[in-house]
Amino acid sequence: MSKPSQSLCFLDSNIWLYALITSTQTDKRHEKARYLISSKEEVIVTSTQVISEVCVNLLKKSILNEQQIENLIKSFYIKYRVIEINQEILLTASQLRTQYHFSFWDSLIVASALYADTSILFSEDMQDGLIVFNKLEIINPL
Repeated sequence: MSKPSQSLCFLDSNIWLYALITSTQTDKRHEKARYLISSKEEVIVTSTQVISEVCVNLLKKSILNEQQIENLIKSFYIKYRVIEINQEILLTASQLRTQYHFSFWDSLIVASALYADTSILFSEDMQDGLIVFNKLEIINPL
């Protein structure tokens, strides 16, 4: 019997950061984010923007050095489908800012998720339960 297929999903940079940064305090978000990524590994889509945001935060917080960042970038491209920002995404992001009042950077995340034809965007800091263009549901998994 074959495994049921899962819909494609997109993870905002905050989910990746919770998964990659271990806190000295007991933080359930770290474990929840790690579980989400491991359980959805085959259907995760990301973008160059998300990879950039993750890397800059890991460098800024001195979590990873430059060699580790290079390895992380390579692993994103090996494991996941990576969307590059293009004209269609930029124009969709503009429509999203007008219609849904997203910030500039959040609109690019949402537009990238739509471009990749994902049905779920996991994010901690966007409106949980919002359905965008009747295609994409934003879910806070943490």
